[in-house]
Amino acid sequence: METIESNNAFVSDTSTGDSYSKGWKLIFTTFIELLVVTLVYGVIQIPTNGFQFRPDHFEWFLVPIVLLAIGYGIFIAGPIGYSVKWVFLKAVRREKIEIKDMFAVFERNYWNAVIAGLVVAIIVVIGLFMLIVPGIIFACRLAFVPYLVIDQKMEAMEALKASWAMTRGHGWTIFFMGLLAFFIVIAGLIVLIFGVLISAMWISAAFAILYHSVYLKQGIPATNGTVVQEVD
Repeated sequence: METIESNNAFVSDTSTGDSYSKGWKLIFTTFIELLVVTLVYGVIQIPTNGFQFRPDHFEWFLVPIVLLAIGYGIFIAGPIGYSVKWVFLKAVRREKIEIKDMFAVFERNYWNAVIAGLVVAIIVVIGLFMLIVPGIIFACRLAFVPYLVIDQKMEAMEALKASWAMTRGHGWTIFFMGLLAFFIVIAGLIVLIFGVLISAMWISAAFAILYHSVYLKQGIPATNGTVVQEVD
């Protein structure tokens, strides 16, 4: 695994407020690059978000379109989303960012990103059917999976186990960050497209900061419970 040299300017105390506060400052350090990445990813997501399934108006000829949209989300949009998170993590570490980094998943760890995204989605959906609360818990505890898969090049199941271990003690922080993200997006919608882009950048920056801060403080636990990497 790669050794990371951190600039402490964007290391959080792993609280919701501090992560968002420093996330706000972060997006303006490499504003143009992060804005372009966020905008391009928004366009990439259109095929998965643009189709609205309505059972009362369902027609059989729509089945291939639905399957294509699902496949596109699993094999294209989802993995690229992992790379986008990696771009924000690079910004946190003050590493050079290039627009092409948002497609790095296809070279770094593509199939594990596909598998991890699919497994996490299935786990969260099953949890939501179990009276909702378990799904929220699963989503919070698996929040670090994308960073581990792309940045640390972990295998899918290894990343799930490592994320579960790393987020122990930080579940409530992640939950409140997700809750606050909802209101940030609503506020962004008030000022239309540009506001939504800024909201998405801010949320992505805050979560990348939280992951990096936890990583610096406690390292990445191996699946057997030991720490495989720790940065002072």
